[in-house]
Amino acid sequence: MGQVLGCIQVEQSTVAITETFGKFDEVLDPGCHCLPWCFGKQAAGILSLRVQQLDVRCETKTKDNVFVNVVASIQYRALADKAQDAFYKLSNTRAQIQSYVFDVIRASVPKLDLDSVFEQKNDIAKAVEEELEKAMSHYGFEIVQTLIVDIEPDEHVKRAMNEINAAARLRVAANEKAEAEKILQIKRAEGDAESKYLAGLGIARQRQAIVDGLRDSVLAFSVNVPGTTSKDVMDMVLVTQYFDTMKEIGASSKSNSVFIPHGPGAVRDIASQIRDGLLQGRTIE
Repeated sequence: MGQVLGCIQVEQSTVAITETFGKFDEVLDPGCHCLPWCFGKQAAGILSLRVQQLDVRCETKTKDNVFVNVVASIQYRALADKAQDAFYKLSNTRAQIQSYVFDVIRASVPKLDLDSVFEQKNDIAKAVEEELEKAMSHYGFEIVQTLIVDIEPDEHVKRAMNEINAAARLRVAANEKAEAEKILQIKRAEGDAESKYLAGLGIARQRQAIVDGLRDSVLAFSVNVPGTTSKDVMDMVLVTQYFDTMKEIGASSKSNSVFIPHGPGAVRDIASQIRDGLLQGRTIE
C-alpha cells in the first residue's frame, strides 16, 4: 500500500478497509483510490484474498487407548463480499480455526481404533471441513480444503505394529516354504517310486534274458556234444560262473575279502548247492 497526497494503491488479490473518523466506510478493490484525509478518511488495513494454509498438530487418544498426533492442513481464504466481517469480527483467525480443528478431531478419533483411524482419515478430514465451513462462514472466511496429512502413533506403538507386520509376513513365508518342501518331497517320492519300478522291470528282464540264454546254451551244447545231458551242461555253466565271480572279486580293488571253501571237490559241492536251490525254488513256486 502506498499513500501520496491522499491517494492509496491497493495490490492485486487484496482489498483495503477504509474508515471515516474511525467508523467503517467501504471496501476498496485493487487499484488506485483517493482518500481525502482532511475529511477523516483513512485506510484501516489490508485484507488478503489469497488462499492461506494452517497446519494444526493435535494429540488425542484412540478407542484402544493409543495416543496419536494427528496433523491437519487447513486451506482457507477471506471472501471479498464479506471482507468487513473477515476484518472486524476475528482478532486471531488462525487461533480460531485451530480451536475448531482440535474440537472435531478430539471428538472423532476417540470413537475409532488405531487401524480405523488410518483407514477413515478422509472421513475425519470431511468432518473437520464441515464444522469449519459452518463456523467460519459467519466470519467471512471460506474453507477451501481440509487434509489429514499425517497420523503419528507413539514410537513404541509404531515399533510394535512393524513387528506384528513382520511376524505376519514371516508366517506367510514359512507356510509357503513348508508347502514348497511338501511338493518337493512328494515329487521326490514319486520319482523314487518310478525309479524303483523301472529298476524292477530291468532286473526282471535281466533275469529273463539270463534264463533264455542258459536255455539256449544247454540246447546248443546238447546238440553239438552227443551223450551229454542237461545236468552236465548246467554243472559246467555253474562252474564257469563260479570262476567268473572269483575273478571279478579278485580284480576289484575296493571289494572285501570273501573266504569260502575252495578246491575241486568244493566246486562240485557249490554246483550241487546252487542246483538244489534252484530246484527248491521251482518246487515252492
